[in-house]
Amino acid sequence: MTESYADRMDTTSYYYDEPGADLCNNQNSQLNSNLKAAIFYIFFVLGLIGNITVLWVLLKIMHVKNMTNLCLLNLALSDLLMVLSLPFWALYTQGHLKANGLCKVMAGTYQVGFYSGILFVTLMSVDRYLVIVHAVAVLGAKMLRYGIVASLVIWMISICAALPEAIFAAMVKEEDFTSCQRIYPAGSSRNWKLFRNFGENAVGLFISLPIIAYCYIRVLMVVKKTKNSKKDRAIKLILGIVIVFVVFWVPYNVVVFLKTLQEFEILSLSSCETQSNINVAMEWTELIALTHCSVNPVIYAFVGEKFRKCLTNAFSRYLRCVKTYQSTSTQSKVSENETSNTGLFFTSPAKSTQV
Repeated sequence: MTESYADRMDTTSYYYDEPGADLCNNQNSQLNSNLKAAIFYIFFVLGLIGNITVLWVLLKIMHVKNMTNLCLLNLALSDLLMVLSLPFWALYTQGHLKANGLCKVMAGTYQVGFYSGILFVTLMSVDRYLVIVHAVAVLGAKMLRYGIVASLVIWMISICAALPEAIFAAMVKEEDFTSCQRIYPAGSSRNWKLFRNFGENAVGLFISLPIIAYCYIRVLMVVKKTKNSKKDRAIKLILGIVIVFVVFWVPYNVVVFLKTLQEFEILSLSSCETQSNINVAMEWTELIALTHCSVNPVIYAFVGEKFRKCLTNAFSRYLRCVKTYQSTSTQSKVSENETSNTGLFFTSPAKSTQV
C-alpha cells in the first residue's frame, strides 16, 4: 500500500496508531461498545429535544434581535449538527457502520461541531463581557450586524478546518475489524496530524480558554459589586458556563496536546502501560466531548430567566388553547345532546296523540 493511513478511530475515537501499538496491542476499545452506543442514543434524544426547543423559542417567540440570542441560535445549530451525528457513532461502536460516506460525515461533522461550538461559546463570552463590563448594549443593531459577520466567519473557519478530516477519512478493513481512519498522502501524514492537533489546541486550549476565563472573571467582578436581587443567580450561571467548558473540552484538548508532544518526540510513550492510559484517556475525553451538545441547551438557555419565561408563557398559551378546544368540544357535544333530546320530547306527544 503506497499511502500511509493514520489516526485510527476506535469505537469513539479516530486518533492515530501509537508507536509500538502492535506490540502493546492497544487497538481494542477499553469501553463496552453496547454501553457507549446506549450513551450516544440517550444523549441523541436529549440533545435533539433540547436544541430543537431552543431553536423554536428563539425563532418563534424571542426572535433574534440581539447578540445574545444570535449566539444562542448559532450554538444550538452547532450542537444540533453534533447531535444528529450521534446515532452514526452508536452504529459505528457496534460495528454496523462500514460505508466510506458515513465515515467522512462522522469525521467532518465532529470537526465542524468542535470548532463552531467552542468559537460560539467564546463569542458569547465576549458579548457578555462587552455588555456588562463596558455597557456597549446601546449599540443595538450595529452589534447585531457585527455578530452576523462574526457568525459567518466562525462557520467558514469551522468548515474549512473540517474539510481535510472529511476528505481523508475512509473505512479501512484490517485483520479482524473495519475502522474509520484518515488516509493521508504518503510522506505528509505527520504534517497533517500536527496541523489538526495544533488547530484543535489553538482554538480549544490556547485561545478560547484564556478569553473565556478573562471575560467571565471580569463579569463576575462587576456583578458582585452590583446591588441586585438576582446577583446570586447570575453568578451561578457564569460559574456554570465556565465549569461546563472546562469539564467537556479541556481534558480532551490536554490529551490532544500530549499526542502532539509525542509526535514531536518531546514526550516518549515507550511504556505499553503509558500508551494504554493515554488511549483510555482519549477514549473517555472524546466521549465526553461528543455528548456536550446535549448539555449546552440546559446551561446556555434553560437556566436563563428570560428564556424560561418565554418557554413557560408559550406552554401556558398552548395549554390554554387545549383547554379552550376541549371546553368548546364539550359544549358542542352537550348542545347536540340537548337538541336530540328536545326532538324526542316533542315527538312523544305526537305519537301518543296518534295512538
